[in-house]
Amino acid sequence: HTRGGRGSGGHGSLDKSITLPPDEIFRNLENAKRFAIDIGGSLTKLAYYSTVQHKVARVRSFDHSGKDIENEPLYEISVQEEITARLHFIKFENNYIETCLDFIKDHLVNTETQVIKATGGGAYKFKDLIEKKLGLKVDKEDVMTCLIKGCNFLLRNIPHEVFAYQKDSDTEFRFQTNHPNIFPYLLVNIGSGVSIVKVESEDKFEWIGGSSIGGGTFWGLGALLTKTKKFDELLQLASKGQHTNVDMLVKDVYGGACQTLGLSGNLIASSFGKSTTADKEFSKEDMAKSLLHMISNDIGQLACLYAKLHNLDKIYFGGFFIRGHPVTMRTITFSINFFSKGEVQALFLRHEGYLGAIGAFLKGAEQDNPNQYSWGENYAGSSGLMSTSPDVYPMQRTRSGTFDMFEMDRLERPLVNLPLLKDPSTYIPDTVDLTDDAMARKYWLTCFEEALDGVAKRAAASQPDSVDAPERAEKFRQKYWNKLQTLRQQPFAYGTLTVRSLLDTREHCLNEFNFPDPYSKVKQKENGIALKCFQSVIESLDSLGWEERQFALVKGLLAGNVFDWGAKAVSDVLECEPQFGFEEAKSKLQGIGGRSVVLVRSGYCINKREGPPHKCALIFADNSGIDIILGVFPFVRELLSRGTEVILACNSGPALNDVTYSESLIVAERIAAMDPEEASSSLHMEFLICVYYCLKSATRSKVQRMIHFNYDKKYRKQFLIIFNSIRISFLS
Repeated sequence: HTRGGRGSGGHGSLDKSITLPPDEIFRNLENAKRFAIDIGGSLTKLAYYSTVQHKVARVRSFDHSGKDIENEPLYEISVQEEITARLHFIKFENNYIETCLDFIKDHLVNTETQVIKATGGGAYKFKDLIEKKLGLKVDKEDVMTCLIKGCNFLLRNIPHEVFAYQKDSDTEFRFQTNHPNIFPYLLVNIGSGVSIVKVESEDKFEWIGGSSIGGGTFWGLGALLTKTKKFDELLQLASKGQHTNVDMLVKDVYGGACQTLGLSGNLIASSFGKSTTADKEFSKEDMAKSLLHMISNDIGQLACLYAKLHNLDKIYFGGFFIRGHPVTMRTITFSINFFSKGEVQALFLRHEGYLGAIGAFLKGAEQDNPNQYSWGENYAGSSGLMSTSPDVYPMQRTRSGTFDMFEMDRLERPLVNLPLLKDPSTYIPDTVDLTDDAMARKYWLTCFEEALDGVAKRAAASQPDSVDAPERAEKFRQKYWNKLQTLRQQPFAYGTLTVRSLLDTREHCLNEFNFPDPYSKVKQKENGIALKCFQSVIESLDSLGWEERQFALVKGLLAGNVFDWGAKAVSDVLECEPQFGFEEAKSKLQGIGGRSVVLVRSGYCINKREGPPHKCALIFADNSGIDIILGVFPFVRELLSRGTEVILACNSGPALNDVTYSESLIVAERIAAMDPEEASSSLHMEFLICVYYCLKSATRSKVQRMIHFNYDKKYRKQFLIIFNSIRISFLS
């Protein structure tokens, strides 16, 4: 969309200056229902629920009984249309509210909604306008209840929703790992004034304090001091100012003696203190900065005192005063650290502006119980966290005046923490934090950029019968390229940047243009070829002595991992040299220096003969074909032969040529059939894949049906025993 000039021409000219394509902002309105709205003093946040139809690639094992399967595909691939629930949240200036309501009315089709839930002070001001434009009854909800519900929902569903602000770090946002237990916490909502709420559970919270000195104070005094009427322009002035020109510091009062007091000379002794003695005019920037420090320090100290009083160590700050503004967050963080001596942490939310809208929506959707599902951020349809620094990425628009979007998709299965983890709150699944490591970030973003043309080409080729596949592939390429450029400038946009989040973003963009699994045929072919070699690989391994077999197994794991279509150099080889296989990859490893081989030999001790076998091994699978079948499964077979229980973890959805959960089940079934001596153990392992994948939502009846249709009769009782024992251990 485009936006006209601001600040002149009045309300009407602003309305006429914007266009709002439904595919960019108010997406999927034709399937929208259950609206909610949160109207503050300057910004409106709209929420609605829609159903999205999209393509999903499914695999199903062929019935090979009585057939010559030598030239048959390993499994059947089908693309099905499925319906997914999506939550949409849009934020825009109140100046645009009438045009936006008109636009929604014009594009709304057959909505079931009769009522729109509303919260915020503007819910009263704009009630008649909303009812007139949309023909919906406005049902007002309590502001604080909506804020708490929205905050809890985000804390439960969005990884890296929470961050601490660090002034002198290369990356200003330091994201927190989600903790399984989000309670208790203190929520400090800074609007016109300040409200402080203690939250103990989903439905138990209480207002424990507040202050009349808040965002409205900063705005009002700032307007009087600088003649600047717009809130974000005040923040911009503050970002350029130097408060020490206006504030009296400790060293200004005590000189060198401040050290004897145990205080830093740079602490503010008196806000605006120099204005009483200086015979000069102060700049607007310096006064705005001093005012911002004064308000933020006061709020920080007040919040810290309440946290200490109630024995809380987490304070979440929200409200329009924060707005992701670095100076505000830095000052509040300093204040909390200073007054708590580091015992209390100031935390901020990526989507803090949406708390009220989310809460109001949840109040209106209680009969659907959205909290029983897991929801994930759709990166393809979300704007992400933007820095408001004027020096950061001029192509990005500042938060005020933008149409900021946030989308969440309902996940196929509820997500839970892996029950095997000793402490889920400290588990970090990613080996490299690209937000923090600038060199690694540059390397990986370049890798994804260089591979993009190949992925787009593969996406178009995966749907040869579709006339518009090339056009959609190009749109995918452009969208993902734009996301990568945003992440170069603002790596914190979607939380901690990792290789995994880059892959997720790519898959979301592919799904956006109806490419559910561009590499499905590649994986099918690679799995079939690798299975034909499995028996000979096993026979070769079985002929080796124990020590040489262990080394060969590790070498097989390394060689199999070469077959990753995500690496451009590898994909080029696989495209040009289809004969390149397992033995060729192993021969490449001969070039590894002696020191590396020694490290592999000494580091690999999981299968040493001394001592009892390990009770359980959890293996995270990577690529299809040679990697999982000739690299991972022989290693799994060795562990099973020693009595170690094996859990194979696979992706729930596609990511390039990575093996998916459903594909791994078929592969495991075929391998078990090829290796009768290990059939029971292998199928045992296969079932563990299934159980751990859907453990949270699985019921005994569901598992019984699954076992009946998928497994030989003699194994069914054994599998139910396994399921019951695992489910009991999980619940305990």
